[in-house]
Amino acid sequence: MSETSRQLDARGLRCPMPLLKLKQALHGMAAAEVIEVLATDPGSVRDFQAFLRQGGHELLELREGEKEFFFRIRKRQGPA
Repeated sequence: MSETSRQLDARGLRCPMPLLKLKQALHGMAAAEVIEVLATDPGSVRDFQAFLRQGGHELLELREGEKEFFFRIRKRQGPA
C-alpha cells in the first residue's frame, strides 16, 4: 500500500510557479500526508529544498533526471 495520497504535476511551469503550486497543495493537506511532485524547472530543486527546510516538511526522495525532477514530500506533523 502506498502512503502517497496526492500528486502535483508542475512540469512546464517556470519559477516561481512550481513552488507556489506546492505551497497551495501543502496547505490543503493533512499533517504527515505525502505528495509526489514532478517539475521541469531546475530552480525547483533549490527552491523546494529551502522551503521544506524552513517549513519543517520532510523531503523523502529527490530524483534528478535530465529534464525532469521528482520529489516525494511529507507535510510536517506539527504546527510551524
